[in-house]
Amino acid sequence: MLPFRTEIRNSPIEQTLKVYLIDISLDEELKNLLKNINGVRLIEVQESISRNRVEKNITIFREEDISMNVLKEQVDSYLEKYFEKVDI
Repeated sequence: MLPFRTEIRNSPIEQTLKVYLIDISLDEELKNLLKNINGVRLIEVQESISRNRVEKNITIFREEDISMNVLKEQVDSYLEKYFEKVDI
């Protein structure tokens, strides 16, 4: 099972990127690390409302001049490297 999952979500106001971690104790630590990725405007740890989800998620808001798909690829790549280091 993967230690994380990312999803592009649409809301009435703007698209966001949701990061769901299996270990929610890492939410704050990763929030602080992910804010340094180019194109990230704001990051929040939010309570998950939907069913079949972890209790909390990291919500990433993007800069207007970056594609959400590009941002998702950057976040996925960063998290894959992060969890490779943790597993070693």
